[in-house]
Amino acid sequence: MAIFGIKINADKLYRLLFHLLFWGMLLGWPFLSSAGNEEFRRYVIKVFPVSLTNIPLFFLNTEWLAPRLLRKKGVAAYLLGLAVLVAVFTALQIVMREWLLHDKDHAPWHRHLFITLIFVLLVTAIGMAYSLITSLASQEKARQEERQERLQSELAFLRSQISPHFIFNILNSIVYLIRTRSAQAEPVTIKLSELMRYMLYESADAQVPLEKEVEYLKNYVELQKLRFEEDVDIRLKAEGSSRGQLIEPMLMIPFVENAFKHGVGLIKEPVIDIALSLGERQLVFCVKNKTGPGIGEDKDNSSGIGLRNVKRRLELLYPGKHSLRLGPEGEWFVAELKLSL
Repeated sequence: MAIFGIKINADKLYRLLFHLLFWGMLLGWPFLSSAGNEEFRRYVIKVFPVSLTNIPLFFLNTEWLAPRLLRKKGVAAYLLGLAVLVAVFTALQIVMREWLLHDKDHAPWHRHLFITLIFVLLVTAIGMAYSLITSLASQEKARQEERQERLQSELAFLRSQISPHFIFNILNSIVYLIRTRSAQAEPVTIKLSELMRYMLYESADAQVPLEKEVEYLKNYVELQKLRFEEDVDIRLKAEGSSRGQLIEPMLMIPFVENAFKHGVGLIKEPVIDIALSLGERQLVFCVKNKTGPGIGEDKDNSSGIGLRNVKRRLELLYPGKHSLRLGPEGEWFVAELKLSL
């Protein structure tokens, strides 16, 4: 937030507004209440320096006593220090009143004691409340920053796993093509370089345009079509407009990878069915692959890395804004993601 071209955070702004309001009321109210009473107005003017001593009283309490004693040595030490502070400022204000008024017709010192003690205790109590609130706010802010740092670290780790996992799968595909159909290896390698360019340069951002993520998904599917040719029935249907929407990068591809990992090979007449529907504020993404009898979804230790990864990323980035359905449905294994954008 900027005021008159000067950047100021919300916490400092709230504190500034509090001090302006509090000191404006405390120091200005006697002048407002003396309107129409000339004698009282002169009295207020005379004792105004006494009122100003409440400022160091407040800040000694909130900026020195509370941080040094309350937060480090406990409540008992703080209350003892506070009692000393109240006694010192009460005595100081009484002496100042006597000296400033120096009129024997005015109230005696014990009357000054009562008035002074009321104001000193009021300022002290407000200072205690202010210290407690600002301390709790600071602790909550520190906890939020710590949670945010942990979140960013975990997301960075999760995203760092995506590229190696993907590249590992595609390199296996290229090795297979070189051994069986070497003519296909070159276009697949070129397609892979396009995908890697996206992963290395564009998906480094926190979020990417949805249209680029959809384009990346289509390129991946085209690569798999080059690899499998007519051996696998690969279907891709994308409808709706993706313009203007942002999404976490590499969020949909793990479901497609999982379908190709477990939906080909020993499967009779394998089918990979991918459907993407884009609404104004919602994405529905469904990937289905045929399964065979006795074939589980976890074939080796690396199985499911991508799915576990993407599930955790969804929990962190879209809490309460997504639903994920994973599991067998008849002869199909279905992964359906609904995401509010």
